[in-house]
This record gives sequence, C-alpha cells and structure tokens, in this order.
Amino acid sequence: MEANSIDALAADLRAARYTVDALNDLCGESAGRALARGFPLPARQALDGDDSPAAVLARLFVLGEPVRRDLVDRSLPRAGADGAARLGLVSIAGRSTDDEVCAALDLRPYAASDGHGPVDWWIASDLGESVRSGPLGEDHVLGVGGAGLTLAGLTVRREVGNVLDLGTGCGIQALHASRHAGRVVAADVSRRALRLAGLNAGLNAAATAGRSNIDVVHSDLYSELGPERFDLIVSNPPFVITPRGADVPAYDYRDGGLVGDELVERVVRGAAEHLQPGGIAQLLGNWEYSDGADGLDRVAAWIDGTGLDAWVIEREAQDPCEYAETWIRDGAVKPGTGEFDRLYAAWLADFARRRVDAVGFGYILLRRPGPGTRPLRRFERLGTPLPETAALGTHIEQCLRAHDGLLDDVRTAILVRADDVTEERHYWPGSADPTAVLLRQGGGFARSTQVDTATAGFVGACDGELSVGALIEALASILGVAASELSESIVPMVRKFVDDGILGIESGSESR
Repeated sequence: MEANSIDALAADLRAARYTVDALNDLCGESAGRALARGFPLPARQALDGDDSPAAVLARLFVLGEPVRRDLVDRSLPRAGADGAARLGLVSIAGRSTDDEVCAALDLRPYAASDGHGPVDWWIASDLGESVRSGPLGEDHVLGVGGAGLTLAGLTVRREVGNVLDLGTGCGIQALHASRHAGRVVAADVSRRALRLAGLNAGLNAAATAGRSNIDVVHSDLYSELGPERFDLIVSNPPFVITPRGADVPAYDYRDGGLVGDELVERVVRGAAEHLQPGGIAQLLGNWEYSDGADGLDRVAAWIDGTGLDAWVIEREAQDPCEYAETWIRDGAVKPGTGEFDRLYAAWLADFARRRVDAVGFGYILLRRPGPGTRPLRRFERLGTPLPETAALGTHIEQCLRAHDGLLDDVRTAILVRADDVTEERHYWPGSADPTAVLLRQGGGFARSTQVDTATAGFVGACDGELSVGALIEALASILGVAASELSESIVPMVRKFVDDGILGIESGSESR
C-alpha cells in the first residue's frame, strides 16, 4: 500500500506543478527570499486565499497551515489526504470535508544543478522552527540546509560503481549520488532519518518512472557496513561540538554524541578502510584549536598513518563565544532567555575544560592512492567566501587530474591558462611599474594570488604551444636575466597554479 501511495503522490505533485519555480511565482521574489531566511509571514500573505493545487500544498507542507480536507483531496486527487496520512505526511482531524488536515512533515520542492545537469525533486523532512511551536525535537530530521547544498556542490560527480552517504539525514546527498552511481548506500544511526531518506528516494524515483538505486542501512558511522569498499564516500556528519550532559539537547542531525571533534576524527580515520583504490571521500567538518595549536595541524594528525591523500580547506574559524551562539540559536532557543544563558554557560565551560581557543569549519577531501595518482597533501585556508551557487565538484575533479598529470620534471609540461583567469595591476599615481600584480580566478574557489611581473608574464604565455622550460628560456631572454634564476622562482609556482586550476595541462603533454 505504501508503494502505491508513493506512486500516487509523485503523480499528484507533478500534476500540481509543485516546483521551486512555481512557488517563486506564487509567492513573489521578496516573499520567497524572506521564507528562505526563515520568515514565513510574507509568503502566508501572498498565498492567503489561493486554492490552486501548488498553493494549497505550499500552505500545508511549507508554511505549516491547517488546510481543509476537501482542498487537500482536490490538490492530491490520486493519493488524497488518506494516502498522505499513510505516508506519515499529514494528520487528519476526521472524515468530514471541512475537517482540518495538518502537516506532520515538511515536503517542499528542491531545484539544483550538479555535474549531471538540473534536478527538480521533492524533499520530506521535519517541520522547521519557523512553523512549529517550541524547540526542535532531538530526533529532528533536517531538510536541505546551507551545509548540505555546499557539500552537494563540492562533490566530484564522476561515474562510479558504488557510493556511501554516511549520515544521510533526509537523503539529499544520496539522491545526487544516485545520478552517477550504480548503487548508493545511505547510512544513518537515526531510524527516523532513514525512514525519510527512504521516502525521498522512492518518491523521486517514482516521479521519473524509475527504480531507486538507494539502499538505506542502519549504522553508527561505519559499524554495520562490513568489508564493502566504495568509489566515493560523501558525508555531512553530525559534526557540531556540543557539551555532553543530560541537560544539554543532543540533536541527531548535528550532534554525534562524542566529546569535542572526535566524531569527525572517526569519519576521517574510518574512510581508509572503506575506500577503493583511487576512491575519494568528501565531507564537511569542525575541528578544534586547543592550547594555541593550529586546527589544521590537528586534522593532519588524524590523517597521518591512514595512507590517505588529503586536501583540507578551512573556510572560517569562530571563537568559542561565536560558536556557542550559532548552535544554541540553531536549536530554536532565543537569546535573552534563561534557557539560552544556561546552554551558553555549558558550552563555554566545555570549551574551557579542553582549552579550546577556536573552532574551524571546512571541507575535507581524502583519497586512497591508486593507479595513476600522485601523492596529495594540501592544507589551506580559503581567503574568500564560496559563491552561493558554486558547483565546485567539476573544478575539484579537474584540479585532481591536473595534479596527477604533473609528475617529476615540471619543465617538460605544456600548460594552458584557464579561461577564467584575469590579471589585475595596481600602480602608484605616475609610476610606470606596478606595485602589485594579482591573478584572479573567476570560477573555482575564486582565488586571488599576488605575483611578480615575470610570473604574470609566464602565466600569460601559457597557451598550449611551448613547454614550461622553453617559456622560461624565452622569458629570461626578454627580461635579460639568467634562465636558472627565473626557473627558481617560477617552477615552484607552476605546481601550485596547476593544483589550483589556474593552469591546466595540455592533453598529451603530461610530465613523467
């Protein structure tokens, strides 16, 4: 019966044009942005009295408004209110057409684009704080948030045999992975999360008359996965550092139940036993700075001894007060209340006990070395924020391939400047020589790198015609300097620029 209800619901949602674009048209741009920020009032006003199917569904599932049974039945003619109730999406007061139907879950359209093109899905999760009264339940299943979108954009979308989505939550990473994998294992310790991930997998497979290739598995991290190895592991784990105590809420979607950043450490260390040769793991995480020690050094220590390659990017670091404030508010506890202050004190005491100075947040890419790979160990801090719409998986894949292709003697490589690289020069008024030369990436991580004029000239000359060595010789002749001297400054930068995607390797010119 549930499979029939899922099929009927998918057909109804499609017929109702319950899409992101349709809701934006109904609500208007300003109200849509307010809703995304967690303020539903403008959307309520825009949809008030609109009984079209898409508006009724938005009022019910997104805004959390009670809706008459006859309107729900008319908007979902195949599934009806009863079918939605069987799937756990709604509760119904009675059998009368005037009885109220209330949402038990949030069910909203989701639109994005990954390396395999655009998607239009529906994602079920628990109702958010803006449409419910009181704090979130500890078993709350989060919908698609900013962190989930970031990970989906960062993930490399190469065709693979199998993928593990570790800590799947509502299953959004598993859905994206299902487009380029033969099989996806969606694992979570929360049985409620697994039920919703399974619902989302079935609903979106039914919408395309397909069959889901997502298997949900109950597992505390890697504990129940057995010896299977994966081509790709993705994880937006419950990485939030939370004081351990019976009086501090531990939300399943964000708190792993361990002290400090130990959960992220376990995800990192465990990846080594679950990756195929050449396979990669991509995850988000927090890491602590303690007693003045560098947080990136702490992450490096987790990776030492695993045999894994690593590329770790710290996006930002927060001091203990900022960090505590962020996550207490995330649990729908309002500042200025006694409850907020009690939790604030618990967080600060926990950090003080372990002498935590700051908490870093960022992205971890791990790789099990395989045929054709070159050792990779990068730890860096990102100086610019990611664009909200950045889909970086393709860029990361290109950087990895270029890194692996640039072996041994850099001077033999033939390089090509990326199309999105521009040069910016700054002069003192009246000066003929620049005081600063910057190379900027328009895409990727939008890096900005200060270089000297010789290096800028070298990058500008990389057009796929001459080798690095030949370009250095030619540039040295023009500048009137020794080629060996110029080589000492340019060659180290070549590897960095290739790893960053500023320079690419011309096909067939890989250095060996």
